[in-house]
Amino acid sequence: MGFVEKKLPADAPVSAKALNWVDSRFPLSKLWNDQWGQYYAPKNFNWWYIFGSLAMLVLVIQIVTGIFLVMHYKPDANLAFASVEYIMRDVPWGWLVRYMHSTGASAFFIVVYLHMTRALLYGSYRKPRELIWLFGVGIFLALMGEAFFGYLLPWGQMSYWGAQVIVNLFSAIPFIGPDLSLWIRGDYVVSDATLNRFFAFHVIAIPLVLLGLVAAHLIALHEVGSNNPDGIEVKDNLGPDGHPVDAIPSHPYYTVHDAFGVVIFLTIFSAVIFFAPEMGGYFLEYNNFLPADSLKTPPHIAPVWYFTPYYSVLRATTSQFMYALIAGVAAYVALLILKSRLSGAMKMVAAVVGLAVIIGMLVFDAKFWGVVLMGASVVILAGMPWLDHSPVRSIRYRPTWHKYVLILFGITFVVLGYLGVQAPTAGRTLLSQVCTFIYFGFFLLMPWWSRAGQFKPVPSRVTFHPH
Repeated sequence: MGFVEKKLPADAPVSAKALNWVDSRFPLSKLWNDQWGQYYAPKNFNWWYIFGSLAMLVLVIQIVTGIFLVMHYKPDANLAFASVEYIMRDVPWGWLVRYMHSTGASAFFIVVYLHMTRALLYGSYRKPRELIWLFGVGIFLALMGEAFFGYLLPWGQMSYWGAQVIVNLFSAIPFIGPDLSLWIRGDYVVSDATLNRFFAFHVIAIPLVLLGLVAAHLIALHEVGSNNPDGIEVKDNLGPDGHPVDAIPSHPYYTVHDAFGVVIFLTIFSAVIFFAPEMGGYFLEYNNFLPADSLKTPPHIAPVWYFTPYYSVLRATTSQFMYALIAGVAAYVALLILKSRLSGAMKMVAAVVGLAVIIGMLVFDAKFWGVVLMGASVVILAGMPWLDHSPVRSIRYRPTWHKYVLILFGITFVVLGYLGVQAPTAGRTLLSQVCTFIYFGFFLLMPWWSRAGQFKPVPSRVTFHPH
């Protein structure tokens, strides 16, 4: 089909003519309508549904502030710390840009954690939205990588030693570990080579991956449609116009809805930036205001707060804890064989894998398995669509005690995060080990507890109460 440009009246506004000129060459209006303007979303969204748009807002804030920071930052071990001080003290409004970026990093994780909480509450990872969830987990992993690589760049004490500790964890991998950690650092210690490659990943590589995953996440979402607090497929009940009767156009309804959330968020965000940018040492650690010194180790090295739940899992894995893990693996394999719906062949595979893991736990040291568990504590999120066997999606129609399971999981996650920023003691280590079992038990036992109990009848239409 050849080129066609829509004919407009001679007295049409200039803006309409300009838009028509663009639309005939690029589907601008079609993209807007497909992705937002005429995208129909369930009419019963609540405040949990503002965090997706807030995550997009924070992403934009991070990209824009990051561009301005790069204009003055020096990725050089001898100049990096001084360049950050220069940004804070001499660049006009540099302190504001830097605080927006540092606060935005923590805000990003807060918003994403709340966004994932909503998915847990309403089953947004269930069929047909598995791919949306997998893209979301990919975004979370990319975000963690972006935060880790950016953490070294200020070249402060905690940045330097935090990177040293995390990179050294790779040396625990059997056979290839030492060479792998050396390859990541580019030197025998964290040095200028490490700073330069982390800078490249933070500024170019990971953001490109992150933007691609965000685009895929949104495209997949708008292909299958949004979930809602009732967990009902609104596309199953269409009106004469072909649109779901229980859905409304995103614009202007959810534009206003999200704009209100943006105002609240920016108010809190601004208050933190202007009055508590360090947030008591959680957003910006006090040791990071000291230049990196390879000869002086801080008394307590801990990552930023958003990594600490997984860091607690790492620290919980001691040599004594390995015996509890072996018992746990054996019990779980027995549960799979005796109580699961797996076929005989799959049960045999589970038994072989379980035996191999137990042998591995006896052969390799606790440090290696701590790294494995730390990685597994994040990656296990990707299995949620296949671990949850509940006949309903939303927590509204599940047995009441399911809510307490989710609350217990949330408390466990927060406790692990708190323990990760504290210096280890025997009592804290024991508590982190208990919380590690609860954390993994939530996921690994989900095929059983998610379908247990008396479920409430799910209505055929979404429940909606106009304000």
